[in-house]
Amino acid sequence: MSALWQLFAPYRYFGVFAVSFIGTASIIIPIPYTVLIFNLSAGPGSSEWDPILLTIAGGAGSAIGEMSGYALGYFGRKIISQERQRKMTYLVKIFDRFGPLAIFAFALTPLPDDLLYIPLGILRYKFYKAFIPTLIGKLLMIFIIANFGRTARDIILLLFGEGGAEIVIAVTTILLLLVLVAMYRIDWEKVFEKYVAKRGGESKN
Repeated sequence: MSALWQLFAPYRYFGVFAVSFIGTASIIIPIPYTVLIFNLSAGPGSSEWDPILLTIAGGAGSAIGEMSGYALGYFGRKIISQERQRKMTYLVKIFDRFGPLAIFAFALTPLPDDLLYIPLGILRYKFYKAFIPTLIGKLLMIFIIANFGRTARDIILLLFGEGGAEIVIAVTTILLLLVLVAMYRIDWEKVFEKYVAKRGGESKN
C-alpha cells in the first residue's frame, strides 16, 4: 500500500480517488485503502487534508471501483445457458424488494463486496440500482473513517490487516463460489412462484 500511495501521493485528492478505485477494483484480493484514508485524516500532517474532500475522493473512487465486480459478472453471463439466464431473472424480482438496502449495507461495512457485486452483474441487475446505494454507502463509510479514526482503524486492521489478508482471500473465495453455485443450481422460477403465493396469502390475511 505504501508503494502504491507513493505513486499517487503527488496528485493529492485525485491520488486518494485512484488508490480507492484500485483498492475496490481488485477482485477478491483486499487492498486496505481505508487504512490509508485514516492515516491521512488522523496521522501526521492530517491538518493538510480536508475530511469532506477525502470523503468525496475516497467514496467516489471506491464506489466506481466496486463496479468492476459487477462488470465481471455482467460480461461473464455470456457463458450461461439461455434457460438458466431465464430462470435467474426471477432472482432479480425477489432481490428487488430489499436489494438496495443489502447493497448499501455491503458498501457501508468492510464486508467482502465481490460476494454481492459479481452476482448482481450476472443477474443484469440494473446498474443505477446497484451504483447509487453503493455510492451512498461508500461515502458514509469513508466519512466515518475520516472523522472517527481510531475505532474505525482498529476494526479495519482487525478485518483486513496484513496478518489476516490470506484468511480474508480464502474465505471470500470460498463464499463467492458457494454463492455462484447456489445461483446456478437453484430453480429460481419455482422459488419466485412460492414467494408470490406466500405474499398473496399474507395479503389476504
